[in-house]
Amino acid sequence: MVYAGGFLEGAGSHVLDLVRGGLHAYAAFGPVPLQVFFVALVVLDPLVAVLTLWMRPSGVRAAGVLMTLDVLANWYVNRSWVQEDPAALLRPVGLLPITVFGAFVLATLRPLLHALNGRDPRCATADLPVARPPLIRKDAGRQSGPHGNGAHR
Repeated sequence: MVYAGGFLEGAGSHVLDLVRGGLHAYAAFGPVPLQVFFVALVVLDPLVAVLTLWMRPSGVRAAGVLMTLDVLANWYVNRSWVQEDPAALLRPVGLLPITVFGAFVLATLRPLLHALNGRDPRCATADLPVARPPLIRKDAGRQSGPHGNGAHR
């Protein structure tokens, strides 16, 4: 749930940026591939949120890749003001929450994947025997007696 909330918040932020500035909302953010990446997060963030809500290992892996790229891209874009005023990192918006969420995703990635793949002993279920009815063959009636009606004479 925390993954989905973080990615949906990120998607909302990128949607607001696009509403305010259009497709060129990230024109001042550096090279074109980074601009395309930030626009693509409008689709990628909700996709990862849905996959993690469905508890898919592929969603957890995608979350790790996406947050790694997102954190690196944001630090690259903001490197000049970080160098000029490192105390600005303490603001509760912008680079700090992205970095903290990225660290959270990367720190929980492996344990979550183990849990989803059933390799975490804390998530194991008891191997209980299941009561099953006896197997009855479809052709049992034809084979049980000389007349094929299941009666022996």
